[in-house]
Amino acid sequence: MAREFHRADRVADAMRRELAQLIQKEVRDPRVGMINVNDVEVSRDLATAKVFVTLVGEDDREKINASMTVLNKAAGFLRTQLARSIQMRSIPRLHFRYDETSVRGQELSALIEKAVNSDRKHNDDDSDSSED
Repeated sequence: MAREFHRADRVADAMRRELAQLIQKEVRDPRVGMINVNDVEVSRDLATAKVFVTLVGEDDREKINASMTVLNKAAGFLRTQLARSIQMRSIPRLHFRYDETSVRGQELSALIEKAVNSDRKHNDDDSDSSED
């Protein structure tokens, strides 16, 4: 049976695609670097949208906060640009959020890799001592 798509899901997907292009082409502030639009969550009443973004190659918390401030100030402009490309009666208000899931995922991957390497080293030491 096919999955039922709700209108909010379809709007969120369209907004994600358009915002990725708009931010890249239209936002010319030097404080905003390379941005990935990871997800958009649109409320059921289509009034607000949370836009989850990550900054490529950026770890400095001050620069991340500055970029998020710029994006939230440009939300009205981006909303106007969205209205030109997406045919809807009203475009949801945009609220940009920094998405820390990729950073957290990298931290967890590093911890797992460290544990695997430690386990291998421990197993290698055990096999060397049993050969004596």
